[in-house]
Amino acid sequence: MAGSMAPLGVKKERAAEYKGHMTFAVAMACIVAAIGGSIFGYDIGISGVNTMDPFLERFFPAVFRRKNLVTLNNYCKYDNQALSAFTSILYLSGQVSTLAAAPVTRNYGRRASIICGGISFLIGAALNAAAADLTTLILGRVMLGVGIGFGNQAVPLYLSEMAPAHLRGGLNMMFQLATTLGIFSANMINYGTQKIKPWGWRLSLGLVAAPALLMTVGGFLLPETPNSLIERGHDEEGRRVLELIRGTTDVDAEFTDMAEASELANTIKHPFRNILERRNRPQLVMAVCMPAFQILTGINSILFYAPVLFQSMGFGASWSLYSSMLTGAVLLFSTLISIATVDRLGRRKLLISGGILMIICQVIVAAILGVEFGSDKHLSRGCSTAVVFVICLFMLAFGWSWGPLGWTVPSEIFPLETRSAGQSITVAVNLFFTFVIAQAFLSLLCVFKYAIFIFFAGWIAVMTAFVYVFLPETKGVPIEEMVLLWSKHRFWKNIMPAMPTMPLEDGWGPGDGRGDSALAGADCNVHK
Repeated sequence: MAGSMAPLGVKKERAAEYKGHMTFAVAMACIVAAIGGSIFGYDIGISGVNTMDPFLERFFPAVFRRKNLVTLNNYCKYDNQALSAFTSILYLSGQVSTLAAAPVTRNYGRRASIICGGISFLIGAALNAAAADLTTLILGRVMLGVGIGFGNQAVPLYLSEMAPAHLRGGLNMMFQLATTLGIFSANMINYGTQKIKPWGWRLSLGLVAAPALLMTVGGFLLPETPNSLIERGHDEEGRRVLELIRGTTDVDAEFTDMAEASELANTIKHPFRNILERRNRPQLVMAVCMPAFQILTGINSILFYAPVLFQSMGFGASWSLYSSMLTGAVLLFSTLISIATVDRLGRRKLLISGGILMIICQVIVAAILGVEFGSDKHLSRGCSTAVVFVICLFMLAFGWSWGPLGWTVPSEIFPLETRSAGQSITVAVNLFFTFVIAQAFLSLLCVFKYAIFIFFAGWIAVMTAFVYVFLPETKGVPIEEMVLLWSKHRFWKNIMPAMPTMPLEDGWGPGDGRGDSALAGADCNVHK
């Protein structure tokens, strides 16, 4: 491919020269770092305490009284803005704090943000477990949100930078796997603590301190990523860590890519301003659309309010928690499917197939509720079983597609100079839409009734088309060479401006064993 051109920064495609393999150091680093995902998942799942009578009676007495009114519309029993705020304030504070986390992550390293996130989680857990009034309860949720803002900003970046290129997809999904494990654990704990009256809810809210402590201690023990060390001028230490995590001293090609990316990164003084430039337009679009679409699948509405949703459909308190526990287990299992297949099948196939199945499931649930369930009647046992089964299928599809890949794709596409800023935008958009949906869902359920599922199905159709047209395949592309991908894409190459370039040598081309599976494959796979 002599005569091909590459932008300054990474000046030459060297992926074929990368050496190394999965090492114990990478495995341990990914496991400890991914604990941040388990806390995120736990905070999502633990919102199920909002169906426990002692919790409602203490903090939301109006909802507690309305819950048992037979005459009230089933769709509207939990429509209370204060109760919604208990769930949603977590994500509003996370949205604000993740923007503050970006300069910390860039200037002080990924570990610094992981440690800040862990300490914030510990404070939030203590406040929630000891809460005697609504103000303390909300303040605890705010501190947990700060932890999410720092943790979700740093952990996906940490995993992407530590992982070898050929295993990056699967290892990055450790974050989502830990998230689903956290959701499942929260559902299990809620199922048990609901029987401990009147203080079981305190145990549910306080147990987040256990993974938070592991995350904080792990943050002190983990090595910093070589990308961050080199970006901050610690080249020798960066090379030493790179050799450690790759299990070989032959890391010249990967080290050179990092050094060249760092050279450009250090010329960028205002990454948030730089990310708005035209040459970063594809990554910026993905950083906004991928997390927004992930939430607009409707998944968080089901995860936050699964017990409320199932009780609204006529399930008893125990059965509603049991059903949400079952859906959490399915989500955990499907994430394992994604980890096993993402680096073989690629990101696009998983996203598109998952989107199609989710649309079908949302439409089926809407049809069942529209025909069999109303304002003043409950579902029959057969219909209830069918709804739970279809929601489990929905969870299965989400778990292999938009669940993990909504985090993986944005974390791997940014060049080093805008990577922290880009991840902050990704997290901020995710948490903003999470906040909006969390705050509005109970009211939307009251107004839209069964049509709420049609609303989400429409969005899933839009996002599936978006992936088909605009997202290139990133499987197997080294993270520091990802910038070269966009200029080969059928749509984005018309958006990218002409930039200062240098000739490539020994690039990926037809017949070199990598062109079909990486950059060339990504270009051709846009419109199969």
